[in-house]
Amino acid sequence: MNYPKSDKYYTPELMAKIMGPNPLKLSEELLTGHRIPKGATVCDLGSGQGLTSVFMAKEYGFKVYAADLWSEPEDNRRFFEQMGLTDEQIIPIKADAEALPFEKEFFDAVVTTDSFHYFGRDAKFLDSKLLPFVKPGGYIYIAIPGMKKDLHDDLPKELLLSWTPEQLETMHDKEFWDGIVSKCKGAEIIEISEMETNENAWADWLLQENEYAVGDRKAMNAGGGKYLNFIKIVMRKK
Repeated sequence: MNYPKSDKYYTPELMAKIMGPNPLKLSEELLTGHRIPKGATVCDLGSGQGLTSVFMAKEYGFKVYAADLWSEPEDNRRFFEQMGLTDEQIIPIKADAEALPFEKEFFDAVVTTDSFHYFGRDAKFLDSKLLPFVKPGGYIYIAIPGMKKDLHDDLPKELLLSWTPEQLETMHDKEFWDGIVSKCKGAEIIEISEMETNENAWADWLLQENEYAVGDRKAMNAGGGKYLNFIKIVMRKK
């Protein structure tokens, strides 16, 4: 697919901020045909260094709360200012997905790219930890790294060149995630599908020179990518 929105951000300085397969391309595919109105209040859950938050504020006109546990809000605020954004458009927050510090029914939507697999594998998470903060009729958009087919009983040697079995335990196939989100009582499933962006997003990541990207090259250069995918999940709160 083409990436007319995210390609504008393809600079060495901004790509140095990515923390995995290109989250802007993933976000662009995830939000293709989205139902979130312009001006909506959106939580970018697991926002990292804030690149996806900038993308959503600039390209989609959302008011974005950049919520992340591991990045520092002041660092992200300086970055947002450098990108020409104000506190009226984007707000950095240090937040744990298990204990979000917001008012109930605060968000029109939650968007989470390449992070939900860390905290959302418990089938109770959506109903108990996330949906309370979404308005009735609001949306959840999720892009998660996964496997084309769960292989945890016989992990391919290519994948083990870069990741331990414990690290790979967060990655599952579409059937697994269907089983998780279908147990959610407070939201309806609109879509669960494999994403097209997998190869392009990975290629951008593997060009980076940080230690994690370099480490991931071992598995991917050995052909490990043939086992992996990204999965799109869209839900609407009842």
